[in-house]
Amino acid sequence: MADQIFTEAQEKMKKAADSLQRDLGQIRAGRANASLLDRVSVVYYGVPTPLNQMASITIPEARVLMVTPFDKSMLQEVEKSIMASDLGITPTNDGNVIRLVLPQLTEERRKELAKDVKKAAENAKVAVRNARRDAIDAYKKQQKASEITEDDLKDSEKEIQTLTDESIKNLDAIAAEKEKELLEV
Repeated sequence: MADQIFTEAQEKMKKAADSLQRDLGQIRAGRANASLLDRVSVVYYGVPTPLNQMASITIPEARVLMVTPFDKSMLQEVEKSIMASDLGITPTNDGNVIRLVLPQLTEERRKELAKDVKKAAENAKVAVRNARRDAIDAYKKQQKASEITEDDLKDSEKEIQTLTDESIKNLDAIAAEKEKELLEV
């Protein structure tokens, strides 16, 4: 039972890190990244379909994304969906492909995005700390029900704290990497 609590806490902490990476992938850093279009969905024959499932997304240059729909008749729909998304990028349609040119970020905007990175990292840390709290509460319930000894409780709390420290260090590294990417010109 104690191992199950530890495993659940470990899983929750890993999910927090994965979620942070996904969130940071959505932040535009002034260079092309196919994950920018992950949240864009296109109405494909009446069904909302993720863009990356109905088109190939390539990066021909450092600041250009090129979207080539598998079905050329969907070019207009893809363009509309990109326009309707919150990307803030105007697509250019040449009849075969759609090009998205990412504008160079201003210094002010870079700093704003760096703050967003810190906020997202802090939210992930809160999730990790919540997982730690839940695990320790579960261990305390077990100890109260005489399922584990007080020494086992202390050992388990130490293990959970070590796991929490490692997870937070990992989150800090992920956030620092994205911040560095944002602030480099």
